[in-house]
Amino acid sequence: MCLGIPVLLTAVDGIRGEVLEDGRPGLVDLSLTPEARPGDWVLAFLGAARGILTETEARQITAALAGLRSLMEGGDLGDAFADLEGREPTLPPHLQAAVDAGRSRG
Repeated sequence: MCLGIPVLLTAVDGIRGEVLEDGRPGLVDLSLTPEARPGDWVLAFLGAARGILTETEARQITAALAGLRSLMEGGDLGDAFADLEGREPTLPPHLQAAVDAGRSRG
């Protein structure tokens, strides 16, 4: 299993991106996100940027990962998932459309 980690893109050189993750420098492949620019947050999996995030999304993901880390170390989640509390789960639009059309299988 791999996790996507939000990283801040600081420089771009072709398909090579220089990033900061928790203040530590690193490199990512930008082949899948050619529109990424310095100052963007990208979601990195195994050294490759897979998508561009808003700053809010990056902070929510970072908080969730910190909460899970705390839980694994014997602590608690704190408010790591505060953005999800008090709301009902929703399906992605394409799945909701299938449900609305009465389809239960692909």
